[in-house]
Amino acid sequence: QLQLVESGGGLVQPGGSLRLSCVASGSNVDSYSIGWFRQAPGKEREAVLCINSRGDYTRHDDSVKDRFTISRDFAKNTVYLQMNSLKPEDTAVYYCVEWNRGSCPRRAYEPDNWGQGTQVTVST
Repeated sequence: QLQLVESGGGLVQPGGSLRLSCVASGSNVDSYSIGWFRQAPGKEREAVLCINSRGDYTRHDDSVKDRFTISRDFAKNTVYLQMNSLKPEDTAVYYCVEWNRGSCPRRAYEPDNWGQGTQVTVST
């Protein structure tokens, strides 16, 4: 099973940018789909974006359209979440996740593996 470690969270002002990283370790990392969930205070966890084994992405949350970008560096076993034009409602714990499949699910379901999460706070 894969181990997932997120980093890059912190405090940022509205309109600012932040890049999160997820380093995956284990066997056949390149074969799996990796994505991001987030959980805001008092809300359930929601799927945000996923990137498959070919580098194609699937967006699960329309609120991040034109603002968030997912990418991966296969050589480094690392997936990134570039977040621009951040809003206070983006404040959440962001989790790196993995599905045991090469393609991203069209509709997100419970991932097979979770990272521990990294806090993103958007505030003045």
